[in-house]
Amino acid sequence: MSDALFRLLVANVSDYAIFMLDSTGRVATWNVGAERIKGYRADEIIGRHFSVFYPEHDVRAGKCERELELAARDGRFEDEDWRLRKDGTRFWANVVITAVRDETGTLIGFAKVTRDLTERKRSEDERAARLAAEQANRTKDDFLATLGHELRNPLAPIVTALQLTKLHTDRHPTRELQVIERQVDHLTRLVDDLLDVSRIARGKLELQREIIDVREPIASAIEIASPLLEQKGHRFELKVPPHAIFVNGDGPRLIQVFANVICNAAKYTDPGGRIAVLVGQREQQIAVEVRDDGIGIASDLLPRIFDPFVQGEQSSDRSRGGLGLGLGLVRALVELHGGEVEARSPGPRLGSTFTVRLPAVARVEAPPELDNRLSTAFRSASGAWRVLVVDDNDDARMLLADVLSALGHDVRVAGDGDAALEVVRDFIPEIGILDIGLPGMDGYELATKLRPALPDVRLIALSGYSQPADRARSQAAGFDLHMVKPVELRRLLEAMAELCGPRSRRSGADPGL
Repeated sequence: MSDALFRLLVANVSDYAIFMLDSTGRVATWNVGAERIKGYRADEIIGRHFSVFYPEHDVRAGKCERELELAARDGRFEDEDWRLRKDGTRFWANVVITAVRDETGTLIGFAKVTRDLTERKRSEDERAARLAAEQANRTKDDFLATLGHELRNPLAPIVTALQLTKLHTDRHPTRELQVIERQVDHLTRLVDDLLDVSRIARGKLELQREIIDVREPIASAIEIASPLLEQKGHRFELKVPPHAIFVNGDGPRLIQVFANVICNAAKYTDPGGRIAVLVGQREQQIAVEVRDDGIGIASDLLPRIFDPFVQGEQSSDRSRGGLGLGLGLVRALVELHGGEVEARSPGPRLGSTFTVRLPAVARVEAPPELDNRLSTAFRSASGAWRVLVVDDNDDARMLLADVLSALGHDVRVAGDGDAALEVVRDFIPEIGILDIGLPGMDGYELATKLRPALPDVRLIALSGYSQPADRARSQAAGFDLHMVKPVELRRLLEAMAELCGPRSRRSGADPGL
């Protein structure tokens, strides 16, 4: 009765495959659990060799015979490995083989118990893979941080040598020096990107927030992207509100965000293509859209476009360049500001749109010190000044002119020195904002021609060069102030206010203006 009950119990256990093998390894009994786990019915498997449960490479290696030998020698053998079901699928099995002997000690067969541990194995593998990925990420972040710092070591003396060379050069920097400077600037930006990726990954990047007009970092970003836009002859469109839009943000980091997005559009848009920057506000959210009609983004790439080191398809010469870090930094920096960024594209060759959304700050929330600065800069009792803006960059010139006009100033513009001299035949400016790097007649020469005819004009030089020799040359040419590009709009307006002061204190001022 006890033997019968035991056999009945074994036969009906469903969580374990429990069966007997004869002394040669052929299946002699089969329970419900064996059928469930391995997929064979009893009439299909009894009498067949148990090697059918093993992958072919294990069978060829003699694993089945070896297991029976060890079980017979030691009385028991245990293993965990892959086994096969009837349909050929694999499962991770814990196998225990026990030698069965009669009263005389003669081996009469083997008892085999198998458990399906596939789910446990999958969980362990996933955990191991996750830990390996985390370790790989830590290793990568350590490498990027080390690489960035190590690259800065040779960059520092290169930049110093370049600055000294420019300082000792009496005339304009040669084409060779300009090429070196551009490439060093590019390399410096790449190194900065590497360091920023590392800082963000380690949680060590902190924002220096203040209430700013979001149009300021956008204007600076356009100034940074202008050489690339001009080089490729893009048609550029800018639409911004005439009034301030305030955000609680880190100005330099927002410049980095918008410059990366605009430069990305310029890189991936063919020469002569169209790029538009559209700025708007809906309730408590600012939206900055950068649209292009460039190469577009494939649908399989869109979900990963903001991942570090991910780039669209490159030609063999990698003419579009970059490390694939720019958009990853954009997403990280925007999220640190409490915003979001998204990319849309109908597909390859159909252009793309990148939208940065940031929380807006109500105008009344601006701190008093900002109100005071803005009041000093362009909301004084005098109301308006006559301003001449000279810049060969169409976008930079028109953006500055639009902002100054919106603030009530009387503005005239010119794209080069000759055009500026024509403007002042009929317009007497009180402030002249001159780009130094003008074609033909540069800003220095233009200042020397304007100063005798307009002795009371206040001249501001805008230049990419900031060395003492550059500032001394500006002063010698008659400039009242030398400012280094890109210049924040607020700083420029503050400088204008400081140079001109209240209208009542300036001789010859027309109080009606």
